[in-house]
Amino acid sequence: MLRDYHDREWGVPAHDDRVLFEFLVLEGAQAGLSWMTILRKREAYRKAFKGFDPAAVARFNDASVERLMGLSSIVRNRRKIESAIRNARVVRSIAAEQGSFDAYVWSFVGGRPKQNRWKTMAEIPAQTAEAQALSKDLIERGANFVGPTICYAFMQGTGLVNDHLLSCFRYRQV
Repeated sequence: MLRDYHDREWGVPAHDDRVLFEFLVLEGAQAGLSWMTILRKREAYRKAFKGFDPAAVARFNDASVERLMGLSSIVRNRRKIESAIRNARVVRSIAAEQGSFDAYVWSFVGGRPKQNRWKTMAEIPAQTAEAQALSKDLIERGANFVGPTICYAFMQGTGLVNDHLLSCFRYRQV
């Protein structure tokens, strides 16, 4: 599952607001857990969070939180669930202000994927200045579970940065 995710999806530039919101939620849900745990629950998340439609998730209420807390198929952490709802509202606000969430997040890398040139995994940072700036701005807008490390993982997963190693066959493809 991890190999398939790496080979097909990780690091591919994403420009769809739903996909970007999905990664924002899943990276926040992953905090303190393995990415494999989240990948196994991904389909359940898609169902529980209405296909990651920010407008639909932004309408969730206290009853929605309780319903989600009852689902063993997702991470049942109240703070993470409430964060997904709060972040949907922030994403909607950003999209209304900037035309799309896509335009907003890509502005942090100048509209094009940042092409890193790592030779070893040890070279890849946990966060960067761009991730810190994204995190700071999202937090100022009311988002949470969007610290710089989570934001950098989000940027890696959605292709804002190319962090495939130079030796990886995917490096040149993405």
